[in-house]
Amino acid sequence: MGKGFYISNTVVIVGIVLAAGALCTITALPAAITSLPTTEPWDQWRLPQTLSPQTYNITMWPRLEPDPNGLYIFTGLSKVVFRCVIDTDLILIHSNKLNMTKPPILTALGSSPAPAIALTVMHPLTQYMAIHLTEKLIAGESYELYTEFIGELSDDLGGFYRSEYYENGVKKVVATTQMEATDARKAFPCFDEPAMKAIFHITLLHDPATVALSNGVMIDKVDLTVDGTLVTKTTFAPTVVMSTYLVAFVVSDFGFTEQNTEDLQIRIFARQDAINAGQGQYALNVTGPMFKFFEKYYNVPYPLPKSDQVGLPDFSFGAMENWGLITYRETALLYDEEISSNENKERIVTVIAHELAHQWFGNLVTVRWWNDLWLNEGFATYGEYIGADSAEPDWNIKDLIVLNDVHKVFAIDALATSHPLSSKEEEILRPEQIKEVFDTISYSKGASVLRMLSSFLTEAVFIQGVQTYLDYFKFSNTVYTDLWEHLQTAVDISGTSLPKTVQEIMDRWVLQMGFPVVTINTATGDITQEHFLLDPETKPDRPSEFNYEWFVPISWTKKEAAQPLYWLLQKTELSDKMKISGDEWILANINVTGYYRVNYDTENWQRLLNVLQTSRQSIPIINRAQLIDDSFNLAKAGIIETTLALRTTLFLASETEYMPWESALKNLDYFYLMFDRTEVYGPMQTYVGKQVKNLFDYFTTLTHWEDVPPGHTDQYNQVNALRVACSTGLENCTTLVKTWFQKWMDDPTVNLIKVNLRSAVYCSAIAAGGEKEWDFAWQEFEKATVASEKDKLRAAMTCATEPWLLNRYLQYTLDPNKIRKQDATSTITSIASNVVGQPLAWDFVRANWEYIFTQYGAGSFAFADLIDGITKRLSTPFELQQLIQFRDDYAHIGFGSGTLALEQSIERTQANIKWVEKNQQANGHALEERNSTQRVEAESQLGLDDLGSLQEAEVNLLVKPDLMHFTQ
Repeated sequence: MGKGFYISNTVVIVGIVLAAGALCTITALPAAITSLPTTEPWDQWRLPQTLSPQTYNITMWPRLEPDPNGLYIFTGLSKVVFRCVIDTDLILIHSNKLNMTKPPILTALGSSPAPAIALTVMHPLTQYMAIHLTEKLIAGESYELYTEFIGELSDDLGGFYRSEYYENGVKKVVATTQMEATDARKAFPCFDEPAMKAIFHITLLHDPATVALSNGVMIDKVDLTVDGTLVTKTTFAPTVVMSTYLVAFVVSDFGFTEQNTEDLQIRIFARQDAINAGQGQYALNVTGPMFKFFEKYYNVPYPLPKSDQVGLPDFSFGAMENWGLITYRETALLYDEEISSNENKERIVTVIAHELAHQWFGNLVTVRWWNDLWLNEGFATYGEYIGADSAEPDWNIKDLIVLNDVHKVFAIDALATSHPLSSKEEEILRPEQIKEVFDTISYSKGASVLRMLSSFLTEAVFIQGVQTYLDYFKFSNTVYTDLWEHLQTAVDISGTSLPKTVQEIMDRWVLQMGFPVVTINTATGDITQEHFLLDPETKPDRPSEFNYEWFVPISWTKKEAAQPLYWLLQKTELSDKMKISGDEWILANINVTGYYRVNYDTENWQRLLNVLQTSRQSIPIINRAQLIDDSFNLAKAGIIETTLALRTTLFLASETEYMPWESALKNLDYFYLMFDRTEVYGPMQTYVGKQVKNLFDYFTTLTHWEDVPPGHTDQYNQVNALRVACSTGLENCTTLVKTWFQKWMDDPTVNLIKVNLRSAVYCSAIAAGGEKEWDFAWQEFEKATVASEKDKLRAAMTCATEPWLLNRYLQYTLDPNKIRKQDATSTITSIASNVVGQPLAWDFVRANWEYIFTQYGAGSFAFADLIDGITKRLSTPFELQQLIQFRDDYAHIGFGSGTLALEQSIERTQANIKWVEKNQQANGHALEERNSTQRVEAESQLGLDDLGSLQEAEVNLLVKPDLMHFTQ
């Protein structure tokens, strides 16, 4: 350890004993001083730039048994060395929900003596400890601040917290951390901003029967007696320079499995039973190769000697990229060959890839402030696909970014209440504002625009720029424009031709919200762009210096011949190249590498519909999914007719690829959300049932529902075929799932349901059953020891159709002994996705909002998803009024990270109302005619008995304008 940073055993023991004497004094901190003028530093949300931390020396002692008051607590002491940058008589350091057990001590490390401390004041609102000095600190000098403190090891999933589980009937407690974004200050006093990087020396005191982990490798371990209690003192090697939000420590009796190479130790930690069952082996197998891949991809060595990965029973995120000690939900790390599905396996490899990508993009090079979070999370989201592809190259997983992220974020970014990727720093200040930034825009749009950037630069040029960026800024902080500069240098060196600089192009995608819809008129060659809004009558409140125009890279084909990239640089342009004739057709945004939607003139849409039906292989699989997604959303915005969108699904009767089917099902889900409480529901069910029957029959022939399809996405489509066939009432499907589930109920020791199909089977059987099936699922849920199986059962129980069962389940979400806090909000949103459960969940959340908000953490990242999930189906003026009333009634309590989601849900509900009013009657008639009249016409016209020919006849009727029965 460096000079001045060593804590002797004697000091550790004395400090902890003194803290132990104050264990019973955990109370709320004093109320904020409201009379101070707002110009004072402690009333500001950002730290003054007067001090710069250099090192922390931290000792923490979590108690894994409750004290006489029933509280779980931790005690700690910290020495932080900082350099004075500007003369000041104030030390301002973050501290939240910590009680100081001794007055702070300030020591000078230079030749001048340290000024005395005149007053120490806690400011709970801004989460500061303000230390007023009698004299000024001197710029250029270094000082050390010593504090001792006590805090609650609560179960709120933030800061230093506890996770509980039972193993062999014995309750176990884990002490663990989640510091991002602003909760390191809940664990120890610190300069808790990402640019305030330092080196951390960490020591943990813990029960000798437990194992302690932290960012660094263990360098010393001794047993001590402290105040009559035997503890183990584990000391870790100092970290590299890093931000406070990456600090982590875990104390548990977990087991582990490991893999050692010549320069890296990888360990997977989890509950001992899970490790003994081999559930950590898949994660161990893929982590090492992905580390090697990212080292080569980034061309920067991983700077640490180890990477511990820990599966936690309670965790708010999917995972957290703490440097050297990555923490996960169990479902994102543990895999059981006998119980976990193909989807579980993909989740594990992609989440691990996401966190490993962060070891460079985020940890090694960190954004200066949270307004640029998208660069950290967008790159990690993009990286999860390329990293997972390196581990599982046969899966073609990189294509799935279109369904999982591009199409997903389009839905949010098409709202007038969306926001840019990068905001001004002064717009993102308070902790709840920072947590709001951890949203779909930062993750999915960030990944989407980076993927677009990589595409038009070429992957080689993109990687070269990323590599020099990481090497130049390693161990420091950046703003997003620093990346543009390094990419521009790579462009210049390569000789790549761009119409504008990288920054000029990308600023339009980063600094303004939304995205364009590009319309190509193949009759005239006109190409236009407009800001795509779900409700064109709404206008963004946020002005844009670029007037919502973009520099758009258009990849395209004419018929099947690829064309050179076309750059749309203005609102309207004319290109003779895009004029076509005869049987030619144009398809734009090949493989959806661009972050925009595409519309065409009616004739080109007609040609594309014919190609989909007659030779769909001429159109790439991703673009078959794109045509469905673009058309449905263009119809929702009133740009094209809804009937045209429905016609893009006709070819599905002969489609067996996953991506087009998944795109269609997600878009048809909007019809269900809007119409499943109306008379349109019946025709919808009939139509979708007819489309999916061939897919169900295809997999019946291919697998007999006993075998697993060979392809990764084929396995997903097998699940879709079963799920949709059952939900639309196909008798063969319903009989299958009820038989399988009943056999399991008859003998709970033997579950023969195929692991990939379990989610669909459980849901379908519970929906078709009643209390007996639900209670059986609950019993199996309580007994399950594999997290992925518990998740399947937990989700399936939301499929019940008995309101009283769903109401009972909603009550369970308020009891952490029944439903873990980490799972409560997702359980509520799953119930809300059930047409029977939606009004129950909506009433439940409104009635219990204050309790949910306070008990589940005002800063919970899940509130945005909760509000989004319970309001998706709202589509009447009465429901809109309820939503507005909900916002107004609880304004005094607040909505935390769900504040923006609430405004977006109001906007979305307004759009839903307009869409339903416009489309309900017309679509009802259209679907009824589609299901009856057209079939009769087709039969009478052609006299066909052959099913394939009949379907072709139906299609011909639909695509010929003079025979089309869909009416707007």
